[in-house]
Amino acid sequence: MQSTQQNLETRETMTLIGSDKVEGTAVYRPNGDRIGSIARVMIDKLTGQTAYAVMSFGGFLGFGEDYYPLPWSLLKYDERMDGYVVDITEEQLSGAPHHTSADDRNWKDADWDRKVNDYYHVPPYVI
Repeated sequence: MQSTQQNLETRETMTLIGSDKVEGTAVYRPNGDRIGSIARVMIDKLTGQTAYAVMSFGGFLGFGEDYYPLPWSLLKYDERMDGYVVDITEEQLSGAPHHTSADDRNWKDADWDRKVNDYYHVPPYVI
């Protein structure tokens, strides 16, 4: 039991969480509807800021999923749901920037960052 508790403490505190615990975490709407899960977290190597959570949505058993970069600032962790909450409608999600593979995005493309931030009306994560 002690090693399990010790392992948890190295991966999570009251305000910090290990990236391996974020990946796979459910994403919900404020009304509690599950809309996807976190496929990966994109962190700026120079500033250490979390830029995006890439949410997987749709598909079945990993096939046919789409991947939506959500600005990290839009996600709020809800302990009761044990997941992240994002206030986004079905219409907003259907028109959001996305890609069809977790690995087909060129994250170096500044136009892509601008497109995502403009779509969600958030400032760039790096100021």
